Amino acid sequence: MKILVINPGSTSTKVAYYQAGYLKESVALSHTEKELENFSHVLDQLDFRRLVIFQFMIKHGIEPKKLDAIVARGGILPPVKAGAYQIDSAMIHYLTEMTPIEHPANLGALLAQQIQLEANTETLALIYDPVSVDEFPPIARISGLKGVQRKSLGHALNMRAVAMKVASDREQTYRECTSIVAHLGGGNSISLHHQGKMVDLISDDEGPFAMERTGGLPLKAVFHLGETRDEQALLRLYKRSGGFKSYTGTTDLKEIEAKIATGNQTWALVHDAFCYQVAKGIGELATVVNGTVDRIILTGGVAYSAAVVAKIRQRVEFIAPVVVEAGEHELAALANGAQRVLAGKENLQKFQIVDRKEVKT
Repeated sequence: MKILVINPGSTSTKVAYYQAGYLKESVALSHTEKELENFSHVLDQLDFRRLVIFQFMIKHGIEPKKLDAIVARGGILPPVKAGAYQIDSAMIHYLTEMTPIEHPANLGALLAQQIQLEANTETLALIYDPVSVDEFPPIARISGLKGVQRKSLGHALNMRAVAMKVASDREQTYRECTSIVAHLGGGNSISLHHQGKMVDLISDDEGPFAMERTGGLPLKAVFHLGETRDEQALLRLYKRSGGFKSYTGTTDLKEIEAKIATGNQTWALVHDAFCYQVAKGIGELATVVNGTVDRIILTGGVAYSAAVVAKIRQRVEFIAPVVVEAGEHELAALANGAQRVLAGKENLQKFQIVDRKEVKT
């Protein structure tokens, strides 16, 4: 099986080539602010990103017509079940005309489709576990305000991948295990995986603050911010100016921990508070399954920090053993998903909008 993997991010395009289940080539193609400032909208970057992918393929002798599958990171779609989705005209139309959030991941399906045009008629183009994977039961959707539903928006691809990997490492299936997975990075997601589904999730606007995101805030205390800022300004504030950046001026965790080591007590308190809030989120999800949790998994870039892991472990290990799978496993997760589809072990689903009203909520 020959599989090309595409993962577009805000300042990079990650590309990988897998053959017979093994990674052969990969690269994280960085894009400077100067390169990207010429594009008013994310979708305007399509031709630019397509070119860098083809340059990668040419450099490594990867022929489109010999590919079995092209798999990309999924974008901001309506709520969907977990798994693989065929890229078709309906998906492309939604991502270009209807999606409510402009996000680099929206380019994934478009780029895969462009490469598929150069491939053969048997080459599959698909996405896997987009950020909008939503398997909540009805009780998890109630927010506290009629007309506003809780939604599952988070790092589904990486979280489901590490939950599957850790289960497999212990000779179990994903369906057999109950795991809480905390993805800790620029933004956070904490999710509960039970009986083969991601049944609840604390998104980055509900739970602990992150490197640059505010997390959930005391609602009454921030009402006044809307008097001087429009919606876009408030979104930028919550997504780009909160968390560690708000308190320390940086999102470099190594720099923060080095400063703490010199005796900076203010930054040490913020570091402690971050671990405290992550632990609270993990504990909150444990109640959904009455505390019956097989393991807690810490993943994402922040999980490389031994200090963060130690502080969280101290607070939550009474619930279940803590396993660390630091970093992002998205390229492998995409490739493995495509491989399961090609091997007939997983179905390729058809994208459809089940409830258009739900998209606008």
